[in-house]
Amino acid sequence: MAEQFDVIVVGSGPGGYVAAARAGSLGLKVAIVEKDGALGGTCLHRGCIPTKALLHAADVVSEFKDASKMGIVAEGIKVEWDKVQKHKNQIVKSNAGGVSHIMKSRKVDVFNGFGKLQDKNTVLVSHADGTSTTLSAKNIILAVGSTPRALPFAPFDGERILSSDHILGVSEIPGSLTVIGGGVIGIEFASLFVRLGTKVTVVEALPRVLMPADEEASKLLTREMERQGTSIKTKCMVQSIERTGDTVKTVFKDEKGQENTVESELCLVAIGRGPLTENIGLENTRVKTEKGYIVVNGMMETDEPGIYAIGDCVWTPLLAHTASAEGIVAAEHIAGESPAAIEYDHTPWCVYCEPPVAWAGLTEAEAKEAGHDVKVGKFNFAANPKAAILGKKRGFVKFITDKQYGEILGVHIIGPQATDLLAEPAYAMAMETTIEDVAKTVHAHPTLYEAIYEAAAIAAGRAVHG
Repeated sequence: MAEQFDVIVVGSGPGGYVAAARAGSLGLKVAIVEKDGALGGTCLHRGCIPTKALLHAADVVSEFKDASKMGIVAEGIKVEWDKVQKHKNQIVKSNAGGVSHIMKSRKVDVFNGFGKLQDKNTVLVSHADGTSTTLSAKNIILAVGSTPRALPFAPFDGERILSSDHILGVSEIPGSLTVIGGGVIGIEFASLFVRLGTKVTVVEALPRVLMPADEEASKLLTREMERQGTSIKTKCMVQSIERTGDTVKTVFKDEKGQENTVESELCLVAIGRGPLTENIGLENTRVKTEKGYIVVNGMMETDEPGIYAIGDCVWTPLLAHTASAEGIVAAEHIAGESPAAIEYDHTPWCVYCEPPVAWAGLTEAEAKEAGHDVKVGKFNFAANPKAAILGKKRGFVKFITDKQYGEILGVHIIGPQATDLLAEPAYAMAMETTIEDVAKTVHAHPTLYEAIYEAAAIAAGRAVHG
């Protein structure tokens, strides 16, 4: 006899557990199914949280090294990697416990095992001990996530040829590292290890790293990472990756067709992620997919009424906060409420490298291609007093606006605390605030976020310092 629920959520990542929590708070009887031993999904265990914990360690090392500029000399700085890893693991464990607590407080029943659709209303949960449990519900939310993509000619071995999952657990700081892919994941790991003393080479097929970011920000990041010691190779196609003993040899062709070789202790392949939609029983439903991603409408509902999909298994920005927002939309729609569809054009993107990069909305090039009469307001952190105090004057805030109406089309930040500074302009975009509204808002002094005001004032024709 199947256990009966109003909603079954398959997957407990930032999409799944948030959907379950929201559904529970709306009075629905909810079950959540998780194949891993702990709740939290990729973001908590193999993605956002552990990565940022390690990156913060690199930030601390950088702070110590730069402190001599302001008269503070710290000699004999030593990174005890095993303790860094222990700290990371403690953060993950604590947050996983927090997710479990939320499930209990929302009265969500947790089932550990692999969930597979039997039909549009039934999920079979296969447990590690060989037993199984059948669950039934009117509504099912698929939050099954994604997994790192491998190159067809260089499968992951988990020892030298690594995915982002593998590299989080390395037992020591590598002497050298080749990173295949200059997207968010590749750049974050490159930034992490180069600041810990690793010789890092990034190989990217596209014309520049962080292609979705504004071109000016991408180019400045490249210069800063190269200044720190990273070798960045763009417009290069990897031909082969071969492991010989304790060395990995990567061969790539540059834009002129010349072959180049780089040898390193480790090779991280960070060419993107693919949806985990195989073998979950979609064939037993009317759910449709495109290139492995589940097709949904604005309410996150699939072609099978009552089955929803959220997060990395749908073709929307592969971001934890996007998955959470989608989970709330799905849960509220199931509960009979009228949630608004997500405006993906306003999605905030954050890259926790050094310097950090963050953006939302259109780039300058995209805005012009869309036919807007573009006006740009750009303010450099070099003229910001708080940035000078922190010794982090490289970077800028850049608004992309419509000249006629003052609409904020996009904002791009590179520099100190960019990932936190993005909140104000991203919110302004979501609220359809004009650039003049931002420019007329009093900002505290001396702060980094004064740079937002200054950039807005330039775009609104009210510049004082710019």
